Order: sequence, then C-alpha cells, then structure tokens
Amino acid sequence: MKTKIVLFILPFLLIVGCNRPTAVAPPDTAAETVKVENLLEKYVIASENQDCAMMESIWSPEEDIMLIGTDSKDRLVGWKVIKRAYLNQFSLVTDTYISVSDQYIRMNADCNTAWFSQVMKYNFIFEGAAQSFEGLRFTGVVTKKADGWKIVQAHLSVPANLNISK
Repeated sequence: MKTKIVLFILPFLLIVGCNRPTAVAPPDTAAETVKVENLLEKYVIASENQDCAMMESIWSPEEDIMLIGTDSKDRLVGWKVIKRAYLNQFSLVTDTYISVSDQYIRMNADCNTAWFSQVMKYNFIFEGAAQSFEGLRFTGVVTKKADGWKIVQAHLSVPANLNISK
C-alpha cells in the first residue's frame, strides 16, 4: 500500500514542481499613455468650463504637489494653494478656449509615472477684452494612484516674445 501511495505522490510532485509560474503581463504602455492623454484633456475641459471640481479630480490631493506658474514668484505647493489660484483665475476671465498641440508624453517602465509637455493656445476674455496667448508651454509629471492618473507637478511657461505684465 505504501508503494502505491509513493508511486502516486511522486509523479504528482514532479508535475507540480515542474510547472513554471505564470508570468505577469508587462504593463500596457500604449493604454496607460492614452489614459494620461485623457487626463490632460480633462485639464483643458476643466479650465475652459471653470470647473474646479473637475480640476480637483485630476490633481493629486497631497500637500506636496506643485504648480509653477508663469511669474517667477508663482510656486504653488499643495492642492489647497493651487485650488485658490484656479478659483482666482476663474473669477478674472471668461469664455476660455484652449487648443493643444505638440503633445509629448513619456512613461516609466512600470507605467506608474509619466511626464509630459504640450504647447497651448489660450484664448479668453479679460476685463471685457479678448486675449490670446500662443505658445504657452505646459509641462509636468503625473503618477498613477489607486483612483487613476493624477497631476503631481506642473509648470506653465510663456515664450519670451509675449509681453505679459501685471
């Protein structure tokens, strides 16, 4: 009887022992890049619609995130500070339209961090007059959180040929 048990268990152990563990599928870089593209599109839509709730949904809620604005003093750290800046901007301008070109997105090997740059044409009404800024550069870093991709750092810069004064 012991021989039969050993003869049954030995082949079973050999079969189980020889099975290779299933490989984990590599991250889908193309699919994750599309998700980042969609996040950046939501940024444009939130800006155009002055939708602070949507803006909040695309930024990471941590207090160590950063937005560097067009002025050398514009280093906004933490969602609460960034949110105040958006609310202030939304109170000053109307009829915003943003077009994006030259979008560039790169992803790390684990597909949990990406960096981007894009050029924007920003049209809006300020104090009753139409304004248009071409060539605004929007760059930043996004990370993949449990609830999706979020902006953790961004920078808006203005080409040197634009004369913007406060």
